[in-house]
Amino acid sequence: MALEGERSQSSAAEIVFRNVTKRYPGRRVAAVSDLSFVVPAGEICVLVGPSGGGKTTAMKMVNRLVDIDEGDILIDGRSVRSLNVIELRRQVGYVIQHVGLFPHMSVADNIGTVPRLLGWPKDRIRERAGELIELVGLDPEEHRDAYPAQLSGGQQQRVGLARAMAADPLVMLMDEPFGALDPITRARLQDEFLRLHNELRKTVIFVTHDIDEAIKMGDRIAILREGGVLAQYDTPDAILAEPADDFVARFVGADRSLKRLALKRLSQIELAALNGSEPSGPTVSASTTLRDALALMLGEGTRDLTVVDEGGRQVGRCSVEHLSELLARPVGEGAT
Repeated sequence: MALEGERSQSSAAEIVFRNVTKRYPGRRVAAVSDLSFVVPAGEICVLVGPSGGGKTTAMKMVNRLVDIDEGDILIDGRSVRSLNVIELRRQVGYVIQHVGLFPHMSVADNIGTVPRLLGWPKDRIRERAGELIELVGLDPEEHRDAYPAQLSGGQQQRVGLARAMAADPLVMLMDEPFGALDPITRARLQDEFLRLHNELRKTVIFVTHDIDEAIKMGDRIAILREGGVLAQYDTPDAILAEPADDFVARFVGADRSLKRLALKRLSQIELAALNGSEPSGPTVSASTTLRDALALMLGEGTRDLTVVDEGGRQVGRCSVEHLSELLARPVGEGAT
């Protein structure tokens, strides 16, 4: 892991939780209990569970905002307990629900906070701020010198993301980052962050109480019980298809089959051939999720859809029976 302002040659790092436990004085139940799992480099791991599940506590132990009582956490093979805590926190991007921007600083100065602490030259900080303002979907000319009070909630959250990425950290911690936003802005920022992650491939630990957000955002999901006990750790598809027990099944919801359909798009499955026949049913884009395709068929009272690519060319057909068959297949099957 790069410290003292040095940049690592890799853009992401594996995170390993190794039998991590945290107890608070006066509490009968531990906050986190013997927690072990591995987040592969470049993936998003979502911590989700009921209140008292230790989600935020587990995340904060990564950058030592909360001390570890037992066990260890490794970043890029190095124990966080062995690292200088100030330098550790400078190298781990951190995004919280209410952003926490400095109100007396401009957008550019907020983004440049950690690079300044790391001793970056002013020109490099200014260039980096401009890059990130544009990367998160804001206008450098319009927003560089604006102050947080002049921004909407969604714009402030974008600046918070930019600030967390400013020093090119190997790891990002995100504590319910979109929870305070209205549903439309929240969905847009979720999509924007997934786009950014696809480009930058940081290792991310993302905390939420919303299982739908966890399914959308996570490459892997850790479902925690009360007391920070790991109930299940797997991909969203595997958890929805094969919940480990009744607690997990109840938590992910009775509609978990429909949630599985939201994980794939028509472009990712093998479509039925048209075979020169006339189009059947409504026409939809190949970028449509399987869940939305099923909703359309039910709403239109049809059992088939004709699928077209971005150029409008017909590429195949999808039916209700086809989607039912995909849900019946084991996890990992059913893609193209």
